[in-house]
Amino acid sequence: MRLGAGWGGRATAAVCLVVAVSACSDSKGSSAKPAGYAPSATSGAPGASGPAAAAGGGAIPIGPGPQAKYAAQPQPAPGTCHYRHTATGEPLPDPQCTPGALSPAVTQATLATTICKAGGYTSTIRPPVSVTGKEKTDNAKSYGYTGPMGDAEYDHLISLQLGGDPNDPRNLWVEPPSPGHVPGKGPNNPKDSVETHLHTAICKNQVTLAAAQQAIAADWTTAEAKLGISPAGSPVEPIESD
Repeated sequence: MRLGAGWGGRATAAVCLVVAVSACSDSKGSSAKPAGYAPSATSGAPGASGPAAAAGGGAIPIGPGPQAKYAAQPQPAPGTCHYRHTATGEPLPDPQCTPGALSPAVTQATLATTICKAGGYTSTIRPPVSVTGKEKTDNAKSYGYTGPMGDAEYDHLISLQLGGDPNDPRNLWVEPPSPGHVPGKGPNNPKDSVETHLHTAICKNQVTLAAAQQAIAADWTTAEAKLGISPAGSPVEPIESD
C-alpha cells in the first residue's frame, strides 16, 4: 500500500511470532504502550465486518472511517515503536503501535459499493499528502526510522482496498524497504502485491473480508498461505495499490 510522500494468519517458523515479540531482536520495549499516543477512535469491539483479530490477539479496532476533511493525527512518542522482521528480513510493525484499524464503511454486506465497486473506491477516500506527509515524518520518529524517507512507504497495515481505516494512526506505519532494495530507488514493497491478491480473492468470494483483514494484520508475509489461496507468484493485475 503506497501513499506517495506521504496502527499481522500467524507467522510460520520462519518468522518472529507476534505472540513471542519479546524474542525478536527488533522488539525491545514493544510491550509498553506508546507515550503520547491519542488515537482518533478507541473502540476494540468487532464491527459488522466480523471478529477479525489484531496482531496482539484481540479484535481489530474500528476507526472513524472516511472523512470529508482529514486532519493530521498524533503519532506514538519518538522511539516507542519497534520494527520486527521475518527470518528473511521482511519488515513487520510493532503490534502495540500498529495493530491495524478497520473502516466501519466496509463490511461484507457493502463490498459491492465499496472496495469491490466498479471504477475503484480507494482514491475517493484517501487522505491527502498534506496530511499524510506530516504523519509520515512523525511516525518515522516513533519507529526510529532513519533511512531515506523516499525509500519508505507510509503504509496502511490493512490496506484501503481491504477495508482498512484511511487515517486512524493505529493502521499506519512507516514501512522500511524490503531486503535487496537499492537505496534511493524509491519504495520496494512486495506487500502491495499481497494486498491486491487478497482484494481479488475477496471480490471473487474466495475468502471473507474479515478473514483477509485478520491475515494481513497478523503477518502480510503469511497471509496468502493462511487463507489457502495461491501465493504471490501467480501474476496478479494491480487494481489500486494502497
